[in-house]
Amino acid sequence: MQYLLLLYANESGWDQMTSEQQQQGYAAYMAYTEALKAAGALKGSNRLRPTATATTVRANNGKSQVLNGPYADTKEQLGGYYLIDAPDLDAALAWAARCPGSGHGTVEVRPVWEMGAA
Repeated sequence: MQYLLLLYANESGWDQMTSEQQQQGYAAYMAYTEALKAAGALKGSNRLRPTATATTVRANNGKSQVLNGPYADTKEQLGGYYLIDAPDLDAALAWAARCPGSGHGTVEVRPVWEMGAA
């Protein structure tokens, strides 16, 4: 089954890190990504641009409303994701716990509801 690991963190935290800390953080994410690949679990991953680049669209009664900014104003922002294949939720949670993002933010694990599935 596929799971989406949603990585939330304070997006200004990266800019507050030293260059050495950023390099360590980058290396940790690369090692994590390679571990997912080696296990055959990685299906996709991307880092997202800052929330200042987000646009939100709502449609109500046939009229769409376009707003600058993210859907929710929170202390942590969605910064990226991993789409993984795991045999069950426990395995997905184990991968989430290994994600470097769990050490400085929050990793939300969501099972993917495949189109056409009940």
